[in-house]
Amino acid sequence: MRTIIIEDELLAQANLEHLLTKVSPAIVVEAKLGSVKETLAWLATHSAPDLAFVDIQLSDDHSFEIFRQIELTFPVVFTTAYDKYVLESFEYNSIDYLLKPITVEKLKRTLEKVERLSHAFSRHQLSQLGNHPTVSPHAFVERIVARKGSQYVVVPIDQVAYLFTMHKIVFLRDFSGKQMIVDKNLSLLESALDPAQFTRLNRKYIAAARSIRQYHPVQGKIRVHLEPDSGEEVFVSKESAPSFRVWIGQRTPSGK
Repeated sequence: MRTIIIEDELLAQANLEHLLTKVSPAIVVEAKLGSVKETLAWLATHSAPDLAFVDIQLSDDHSFEIFRQIELTFPVVFTTAYDKYVLESFEYNSIDYLLKPITVEKLKRTLEKVERLSHAFSRHQLSQLGNHPTVSPHAFVERIVARKGSQYVVVPIDQVAYLFTMHKIVFLRDFSGKQMIVDKNLSLLESALDPAQFTRLNRKYIAAARSIRQYHPVQGKIRVHLEPDSGEEVFVSKESAPSFRVWIGQRTPSGK
């Protein structure tokens, strides 16, 4: 497997290369790059790698800038010390997000995921996982980083009841009733969530199936009762009502 490492700290570069070759001798690290500029120059003169391990904060900019300037045709594993970029990483072919310090165990899990995906999909499909999360359940976000005051909180996806907007701010409410701010818009969140578990109720709400306590028709629309209580009436539109019934019917006991 031809791999590149995009990381501005030389010690971190060397450590990751050592761990990769230790986990899989078949991996060949073709380049170790330390900046956005250097990476763009290398990609312009070399064939695309099979996989890239990419630190988010580089010496001259965030590595996301690389992928805004090129057509991305290879999968990416982001490596960083920060949780707050998890959702944004799914816009850029991310198939995994490794928090530093990186260990042999973390790398093994990541490379096993890459192997599973490479067997299940063609190279072209694999390259599209980050842009089209519905291709594979492995592409869906497993946690959301939210903000409570000045602190960032990592919320496992199975603890998210629903997300909603109020005064142009996106909030997350978990099943315990705690409410936090998410620094992403609902469209981006929707694209990163597993549609088997979450649905867009309307322009304001995305809800987990587990949070829907009951629902009933109201003049063609559907009123949804959420748990924890949303504190306001939540409706699915007439146009979206049929697809909502199909979605909820596949995931909840009949009669709910």
